[in-house]
Amino acid sequence: MPGLRVRAGTCVEDLQDITELVNTGRAHPFRSEQFEGQVAIYIKGFRNSLGQPSYSEYFQRPDRKGITWSVQVKGEFLQPRSANEILLGNTFDRALNLPWGSSLALQFAKFVDPALEHDLTSDTKPWALSPLVVTVPHFKHARVDRVPGGLGEFPPLMSISDDTSQLGMASMPEDSARGTQTRNDDRAVFPFRTPGERKKYFSKETNRKDLVFGPDDIITIDFCYGFLEFYPDIILRLPAGITFDLMKYWDKQPIRFVCGTRRRPSPGRKEEGDEPIADMFWCVEVVSADDDEAVSEKDGDSEEVD
Repeated sequence: MPGLRVRAGTCVEDLQDITELVNTGRAHPFRSEQFEGQVAIYIKGFRNSLGQPSYSEYFQRPDRKGITWSVQVKGEFLQPRSANEILLGNTFDRALNLPWGSSLALQFAKFVDPALEHDLTSDTKPWALSPLVVTVPHFKHARVDRVPGGLGEFPPLMSISDDTSQLGMASMPEDSARGTQTRNDDRAVFPFRTPGERKKYFSKETNRKDLVFGPDDIITIDFCYGFLEFYPDIILRLPAGITFDLMKYWDKQPIRFVCGTRRRPSPGRKEEGDEPIADMFWCVEVVSADDDEAVSEKDGDSEEVD
């Protein structure tokens, strides 16, 4: 397995290399007109472009047993956005070479996340996206004026855990007469006891539409799972001992995690070939270091000839 590089930013066209930050507990900041925040990346067994390994105590924590990767983000949406609009998942640049039996993986994904939508068999731009409030296993919300001591350290020394105690103070949808409204009290409108209760509640579209995040809401997530391994090879592990060696099918295109809004096709027009994301808030890419260096050298040669 070759070394990897990790990039992050607010759009695919302007990503910065953050490989040196992986597994260090240090965050990378980013900002756009849509979103301002920080991202921290953990990958179990990670090796950089020089083959140098890096380790993190994150994977030794009892509450992260079995986790193989983590994308942690903390920030604010700078413009009001419905929780139904804010999606998280994966997008790809070209058609995927899916292994035989991949339908089992999709069934498992739908079981874990009933709100998941996807078109992974697209011949142009495959994608798999789900509402952020449903798909992340660890979600924390706080109002800016209710956070003691400012925004706090990120990533935190302790694992991110669900906290929706202030979610009832988030804004409500637009009202034709008054615009986006703030709830009149701070009662716990969403008294979820577990992440499972949160996921189940927000699996309903009507419930997601009743919640709006804006610049007064601090969102912190740990998007982490253990079914995808990056080292020593890229392997997908499903329940009942079902495994897929993805190295046989990976054509070195970026493994991309994106947060944004879904692009919907115009009436009477097919969406095939369109970018699946309309407005992107942030993006993280994991790429092969060997492939990345080859592309860079080719680009450099082209510039010299010109």
